[in-house]
Amino acid sequence: MKPAELRELSAEELRAKGAELRGQYFEARVKKVTGQLESTAQLRSLRRDIARVETLLRSRAGGGETS
Repeated sequence: MKPAELRELSAEELRAKGAELRGQYFEARVKKVTGQLESTAQLRSLRRDIARVETLLRSRAGGGETS
């Protein structure tokens, strides 16, 4: 998911999106272990999307200060 799309979401929608992405990440990890995951790049993409969501939530809650 693109960062611009995430910035348009409210804090509650971001929390819901984060939970959804975590569920997808868990399912992808299970598929990887069982040999059913076709693209391991999906794991990396999901991790980065989760990080984007968390970063946006922290910046909104903390005033957006970065170093």
